[in-house]
Amino acid sequence: MSTPSTDSLSELSAAVKGSWHRFLDVYEPLRPELYRYCRYLTRSPWDAEDLAQDAMARAFATLGRMVAGPPNPRAWLFRVASNLWIDQMRRRREHSEPEVEPATAHEPRAPREAAGTLIARLSPQERAAVVLKDVFELTLEEIAEALATTPGSVKAALHRGRGKLVEPDAQEGPETSAPPCVLDAFCDAFNARDLDRLTALLLDTSSIDVVGVTTEYGAEAARARVLPGMLYGSRRLADPEWRGIDLRLRKGALPTLPRGEVRSYRGEPLLLSWYAHEDGEAVRAITRFETDGERIARVQNYFYTPDFIADICRELDVPFRINGYRYW
Repeated sequence: MSTPSTDSLSELSAAVKGSWHRFLDVYEPLRPELYRYCRYLTRSPWDAEDLAQDAMARAFATLGRMVAGPPNPRAWLFRVASNLWIDQMRRRREHSEPEVEPATAHEPRAPREAAGTLIARLSPQERAAVVLKDVFELTLEEIAEALATTPGSVKAALHRGRGKLVEPDAQEGPETSAPPCVLDAFCDAFNARDLDRLTALLLDTSSIDVVGVTTEYGAEAARARVLPGMLYGSRRLADPEWRGIDLRLRKGALPTLPRGEVRSYRGEPLLLSWYAHEDGEAVRAITRFETDGERIARVQNYFYTPDFIADICRELDVPFRINGYRYW
């Protein structure tokens, strides 16, 4: 079997990127509702963002195999997300892994969280049906389309699900864990703009994601492309000539370099990136880490995730600004 040439691979990559950009032009306006739907299903902002990203990617791939586009893009996108989530729940049951909701004690809870505590008792099909009907106000026919079932089955799922929602609430566990030393070291190096120290904290096999936009593998790749953006991106953000993020989202941004702060969210340490603006500081990025105890195995930088940033910052009760979904 012949190996594809470098030129053909480059042409393919460019063609896929062009198609992806055109796909986003059409479907990105539905992204806030997709995130909100995923948030009700998963009850976790991390899982909701992951599910929304996966649903967009699956929808893009599926669209390429469809003879004609979906007549109701909103319901179809919900259907893609529903199928992915129900499959995840099925695999989890097959492996006997109970669904665990992260602890939220001692932290503010959005109204959605209180409702989610009850909704979590429902089966995947019931939960999706109740959310689509009572939160998004879809018709029975639209819900049937989104869940690949019949209006009669939707009616039955709604009846069963609403009956379960009258049961008393369950107790939640206490908050656990504290920020590990490696994250404090990352924050210190971040605020010192010490690229060498930041790179040294990463495993050679680490991955670093700007969620929804880019993925790099290895400490040196992170050093060359992602870490400088995290450290110095505020300069570009404040440049009125930069033709990236919508200028309206950057209004009042100053070129002052961002300040990192480690905060605990639901027992997990996060790095908040505070950006300077004419009217004060605001969080514009949130970074999550996976470690092997002493060094960092994975970095997930949430910058182009406006719904996610708003969700986390509202729970933490901190000011925030959003950056849109992409830089082009």
